Amino acid sequence: MKYAFLATFIIASVIHLYASLKCDKKLRGITKPFLLLALLGWYLCSVESPLTIVVAAIVTSWLGDVLLIPKGVKWFSVGGLSFFASHVCFIVAYAYHVNFAAIPVWAIVLAGAVYVGISVMLFTRLRPHLPKLLFLPMFFYLLANGTMNCFALYQLISLPCLATAVTFIGAVLFFASDSTLFFVRFKKDGLLKTHFLVMLTYILGEFLIVEGFILLAAH
Repeated sequence: MKYAFLATFIIASVIHLYASLKCDKKLRGITKPFLLLALLGWYLCSVESPLTIVVAAIVTSWLGDVLLIPKGVKWFSVGGLSFFASHVCFIVAYAYHVNFAAIPVWAIVLAGAVYVGISVMLFTRLRPHLPKLLFLPMFFYLLANGTMNCFALYQLISLPCLATAVTFIGAVLFFASDSTLFFVRFKKDGLLKTHFLVMLTYILGEFLIVEGFILLAAH
């Protein structure tokens, strides 16, 4: 059964990426809800004892996907709130395996500084194109995503193995996806005129994060 979920995820992903490349909004809207539902099924069927917090992270990501299908600042804000909740859930999930005593202080500070710096840089570039209503929510959302990446890195340092490395790569791709999405939605220039790169990094990021937790459960 679990391979049926994986096959559904792969097929839905390929079709959705094709629709994103061709700017087919209708097909994108049809396929998007299937992505995380299939991934959730893959996770639930792949581990003996699914972590509630990981399930919550996937479900809130799915809800964010659905809420971002309609256009408008209101839907974007509500969808962003759902993804914010997803990031918090992932932070908690990573924290289970973080041992701060085993992480050099300089690594903790450096990782935090890097992601805060990237978040500030992105916000500075996007701010002239953002509705004023989104100034603070966007900034704090970027910080939440950066914090999720930091905890994924802390988890990797605390428990170095393939599972935590895969999860960290997924977290980085998730951050890249969100950053790209903001430019597609609000700046709309250069190569970032379609959702293809947004969804490619998002799909790979979510899959690798979930796959990391599956590998970690078998560790």
